[in-house]
Amino acid sequence: MTGLRTDLYELRMAASYLRRGMVENATFSLFARRLPARRGFLVAAGLAEALAFLEGFGFDDDELAYLRDVVGLDQPTLAALARLRFTGDVWAVPEGRVVFADEPLLEVTAPIAEAQLVETGVLNLLTFHTTVASKAARCRLAAGDAQLIDFAFRRTHGIEAGAAVARASAIAGFTATSNVEAARRYGLRPSGTMAHSYVEAFGDERAAFRAFAEDFPVNPVFLVDTYDTPAGVRAAVDVVTERGLTGPFGVRLDSGDLAALARETRAILDGAGLTQARIVASGSLDEDVLAALVADGAPIDAYGVGTRMGVSYDAPSLDSAYKLVALGDRPVLKLSPGKATLPGPKQVFRDPAGASGDVVGLRDEPPPGDREPMLVPVMRGGRRLDAADPAAEVRAAVRRFDADLAWLPEAARGLADPTPLTATVSPALAALRDRVARVATSWPARPAPPPEGPR
Repeated sequence: MTGLRTDLYELRMAASYLRRGMVENATFSLFARRLPARRGFLVAAGLAEALAFLEGFGFDDDELAYLRDVVGLDQPTLAALARLRFTGDVWAVPEGRVVFADEPLLEVTAPIAEAQLVETGVLNLLTFHTTVASKAARCRLAAGDAQLIDFAFRRTHGIEAGAAVARASAIAGFTATSNVEAARRYGLRPSGTMAHSYVEAFGDERAAFRAFAEDFPVNPVFLVDTYDTPAGVRAAVDVVTERGLTGPFGVRLDSGDLAALARETRAILDGAGLTQARIVASGSLDEDVLAALVADGAPIDAYGVGTRMGVSYDAPSLDSAYKLVALGDRPVLKLSPGKATLPGPKQVFRDPAGASGDVVGLRDEPPPGDREPMLVPVMRGGRRLDAADPAAEVRAAVRRFDADLAWLPEAARGLADPTPLTATVSPALAALRDRVARVATSWPARPAPPPEGPR
C-alpha cells in the first residue's frame, strides 16, 4: 500500500471531502509552468511509474493506525480511507514525447478525495523523471555520434532514483547503464569497466590489465589514467597484443585534458594497429563539456555521464503543478498572479510539420487543421489500458523520442540559448477561461456543505 506517500494537507483535504459527502469526480491537470533556464523543451517521462503508483494506492492497517494515533483522524474517516482505492481515469502525453511549458503532461479524473490524495506521488514521479530525461536529451544533442552511458547511480539522491535515472536517460538515447538492477528491470545494456582501486590492488597496471583480460576477455575496457595516462594506454596495448585479443576492446579516460589525452591515446592505439579500439571518457561530464569536446574534434567514441546528468545539476527540478480544473460538470480555475490556470479537461494539439507552436484546447474540441492530439487515455477505472512489460515500455518511449527529436525545430534544440515553442490557447478554451473567470469573481460567498460523515 502507498497511502501515506502523500503530504499531510492532502490527507486533511481528503478527510474533509469525505466527511461532507463530496464524491463528485474532479479533474486535475499536471503541467510545468515554465521551462528551466537554458531548456528549449522537456521530455515527458515517469508515466509508467505514476500509473503503477495509482494502481497500488490504498491504506493498510498499519497506515490507518498511524492516521488514528498520530494524525488524529476519526473512525468514520478511517473506515472510508480503508475502502479507498484509486478508481479514476487518466489521460497523458506518452513517455518520450517532447513537450513545452503550460501543456498538460497528465490529467486525472477521479472522485475528488482520490484525485487529491495522489497529487504528491504523481507530481514527484513525473517531475523527477521528466527533469532527468530532459537533461539527458541535452547530453545526447551535445554528444554527436558518440554513445552515452549512464554512470549516475552512485550520486543519485537515493537507490530508486538511480533506477529512475537509468530509465529516463535510456528514453533520451543513452545506450547503456552501469546500474545492473535497472538494466535487468528495463531491458537495458549493462556497462562497466574497472575502478582505480582495481588497478591499485595489483600494484602494477600491466598485472591488473592481464588479470582483467583473462577474467573478462570479451570487450574489455581498461582504465588507463591511474598513474600516467599515456603509459597506461601503452600497458593496455601490450596486454592486448601479448594475449592475442582479436575482439573489440577499449580504454577509459577519467581525468585530465580529455581532448588532448584522447588524441594522444588514439595515436598510440592506431600506431599499434589497434584502429578499432574504442576510447571512452568519463569524469564530471555534462552537455557543455560534451559539446566542447565534440567541437574540439576529440576522438572519443563513448561517454560515461554521471552526477551532472543524474541530478540534473543546473536545473534539478521543474516548476510543475497539479491543479484542479473541473469539479463535476463545473470548470474551475485559479487567478493567482503568475500562477493562473486554465479551466476544464484539456488536449494539446501539435503541428506535425513543426511550423508553429502547440495549441492547448478543450479535450472534446476537434483538432484545429491537421494537428495531432498529444494526450491519450492511459487508465480507466483505476486500471492501465495498455500495460506492457517495463522493457517494452522503454523501447516504445525511445522510438517516440527519436521521432520527436527529429521533429523538434532547430531553435529549440540549442544548448546555450534555445528558443522554445510557445503554446497558444484555442479560441474555445480562451472563451471558457474568460467566462469562468467572470463567474469566479462575481459569485456571492457560499457556505460549505455540512459534514455528513464519510461515505
